[in-house]
Amino acid sequence: MRLRCAVLDDFQDAALRSADWTPVQDRVEVVVLREHIADEDELAARLADFDIVVTLRERVPFPASLLERLPRLKLLVASGMRNSVIDFAAAQRCGVTVCGTASSSTPPVELTWALLLGLARCVVTENNALREGGPWQSTVGADLHGRRLGLLGLGKIGSRVAQVGLAFGMQVAAWSQNLTGERADEVGVELAASKEELLRSSDFVSVHLALSDRTRGLLGARELALLKPTAYLVNTSRAAVVDQDALLAALREGRIAGAGVDVYGTEPLPADHPMRTAPRLLATPHLGYVSQANYTTYYGHAVEDIQAFLAGEPVRRLG
Repeated sequence: MRLRCAVLDDFQDAALRSADWTPVQDRVEVVVLREHIADEDELAARLADFDIVVTLRERVPFPASLLERLPRLKLLVASGMRNSVIDFAAAQRCGVTVCGTASSSTPPVELTWALLLGLARCVVTENNALREGGPWQSTVGADLHGRRLGLLGLGKIGSRVAQVGLAFGMQVAAWSQNLTGERADEVGVELAASKEELLRSSDFVSVHLALSDRTRGLLGARELALLKPTAYLVNTSRAAVVDQDALLAALREGRIAGAGVDVYGTEPLPADHPMRTAPRLLATPHLGYVSQANYTTYYGHAVEDIQAFLAGEPVRRLG
């Protein structure tokens, strides 16, 4: 009897097209689930007959309460090598092996600049007007050259965003709790004296921080009030770094020029979520890691993880 493998949240029906699954097809039946299942009871029932689950990034939490209801589950493959929504201790207790995949930082860097440029040059507004017979030029774009780009975080992604900013001729500064002058010098950017100074002085602020107890709610109402009324905020990192209610209030009241957001506290966003209709917001449905190259890696490595597990020698183990 073949094992059964569920591939979760394949919204674009891309999983089977992004990798060669033939190495495991004789021993594994692969079933693609395209619709997101948010309810834990429904998910537990849907996955009850599967031995293997492949999940993308952190779309679906796997707490102890879910893992304990999946006695048949033996292998959980999550794209990327870091995952905050899997209870690894519970997985171990339940006899579930958890494996990851490689992941490129290039796609979120590129999407960060897509959002920033889209905001600066009012691309959506002008495109809609052109297609709908609206005014020919109704906005005046913001310049990048000579403006200040403030980065919250200067890790793998933040440093690459910085390099693009420098190529545009921007003044680039960065801040995080652990950022040193030596690291800033390596990247060729200024170390901001404080978070507050970075926010006050920047024309564009982009968030590139991992979510932790220290970064959760790092930008609240007080911090957002420090931004210039002409400033733009971009968050392709983690929704919880920015207080969502405070951001919505700032956008509605016109206290900042705009925001570009790719991450949300609830995903997919409910149809009536205020983020869907907020003014001055350029929003994308968590596309940061969604690119053909990344999907090829995710699903290609998922196949390798399954092969290795079947051979009794799991690779890229997490937890």
